[in-house]
Amino acid sequence: MKKIINKKEDLVDEMISGYVKSHCDRVKISKLSNRIIVRNEKKDNSKVALLIGNGSGHEPIAIGWIGKGLLDANVVGDIFSAPSGDLIFEGIKEFKKNRSVILLISHHAGDLMNGEMAIELAQEEKLDAIPLIMYDDIASAPKGNESERRGAAGTTFIYKILGAASENGIQKEELISLGKTVRDATRTLSVGIEGGISPINGKPIFTLEKDEIFIGMGVHGESGYGRQKLTSSSKIVEFMADRILEDYEINSGDIVIPFVNGSGKTTLMELLIIFNDLENYLSNKGIKVFKPLVNEYITTQDTAGFSISLLKSNEEMRKLWCYPVSAPYFHL
Repeated sequence: MKKIINKKEDLVDEMISGYVKSHCDRVKISKLSNRIIVRNEKKDNSKVALLIGNGSGHEPIAIGWIGKGLLDANVVGDIFSAPSGDLIFEGIKEFKKNRSVILLISHHAGDLMNGEMAIELAQEEKLDAIPLIMYDDIASAPKGNESERRGAAGTTFIYKILGAASENGIQKEELISLGKTVRDATRTLSVGIEGGISPINGKPIFTLEKDEIFIGMGVHGESGYGRQKLTSSSKIVEFMADRILEDYEINSGDIVIPFVNGSGKTTLMELLIIFNDLENYLSNKGIKVFKPLVNEYITTQDTAGFSISLLKSNEEMRKLWCYPVSAPYFHL
């Protein structure tokens, strides 16, 4: 394993320390736990706070997305492991003076179990906390079973749009409704090309033959549609976009926000070629593209691969998508 680290057991804590020191103008470590990162400029107590707990190893999400107009806090778990329910509860308590707290939960077994436990603990303490479960990965469950799908890169749209809406004073019930609307209008499909190396055991997260790719693979190597032969960007993009449009109706004249996300080792050159092919595909169908996001934001160490997420947007979503953000690693 070739990774520049110190001790494996100190990986996460040293990463957090380095992150906060390098962005101390915008983020800080909570007094409640060194695994909770919060905004320096605290949101007004009359507004709804947004936080998420997630396993580390996928940076810059979610530590890099803390800031005005986005997330208020991130509860950081161990590598590829959701933080405990008790720790997420501590994150909720950070905002006990706020009117309400929304806990964003990406639909994975550990995140869901521990997030729901934290909500129960908060409600026992009479804290106004509510979960919003996020899912978008079309390869993880069939059409008609959307609520069983994994959370993937398309959850980004919820972070950004709800972050902007809460910053503008929109309250809990409307935020939850908006979040569900965004979730239901989002679809994601990924492709794995080469497995990254786990910093825990030094082994590949998944393995493929040199001429293979895996369509629909989850962020930890979970199963999807299956293996295919490596081919051109345009053909891979066409296959993926066809599957998305088969799953969710997007028609000529509709306006989508695309997100092309790299998995950690995919070059910007490749991602821009992929986006170019995606834009051509959508344009040929009369589908309009608005303010795309193209870069490596949700990674799995040095995994090679990418995902395509499409949000079928309305005017409100587009306005909130463009709302100014001050978070260290989120740039439109």
